[in-house]
Amino acid sequence: MARESGTASAGAGLSSREVILNAARSLIGEKGYDGMAISDLSSQSGLPPSSIYYHFGNKFGVLAALLERTFEELHALFPNPSSFDDLAPLERLEAWFSAACNSLDRRPDYLRLLVAISVGPHKDAEAVQQIVRRIRDFAHQSWVDALTPIFAPGDGEDAKHLVEELAVLGRAMTDGLSVTNSFDNLSYSSQVGPFVSLIRGLAAQRGVA
Repeated sequence: MARESGTASAGAGLSSREVILNAARSLIGEKGYDGMAISDLSSQSGLPPSSIYYHFGNKFGVLAALLERTFEELHALFPNPSSFDDLAPLERLEAWFSAACNSLDRRPDYLRLLVAISVGPHKDAEAVQQIVRRIRDFAHQSWVDALTPIFAPGDGEDAKHLVEELAVLGRAMTDGLSVTNSFDNLSYSSQVGPFVSLIRGLAAQRGVA
């Protein structure tokens, strides 16, 4: 018998493929990837196992497809730093980071899923690594784009190196905030002020206007 969640999703106009991926996202959040069985997916989605095998081949195919969709959703959800080019560099960073954190507050499951898979038993699989790397490279480049006008508006190699280091720190911070959000119930947006204050202090220390 189909579960109500699957029936509701299908009634909302989603394809069976999307219904399965939605069910997988929910189950991975509850049980982890290893704890999710095809029978669980079938029960959660309200679709028969044959439909899951038809669309994805096996459970690992579900994971790869879910990661790919997560990347597309993150790409659409996150603002580009260039959207705030009319602001001064520090205000530009704050506006971009605020918008990004607001997006994560609306859909915290994105980063939770990414972090869970990035450290899980299948993190070394080539298909997983490729998609996770694409997502993380996108995030890293966004940080570089946001920080460059503050610390490296010219061609100085030392300044560019600092931007790269800060971009790694920014990405690691958002990774960690997914855990803080889950366990401490703190929003992503609540950390915008402290981080921007740190960047302002560093900019002042380096004599950046």
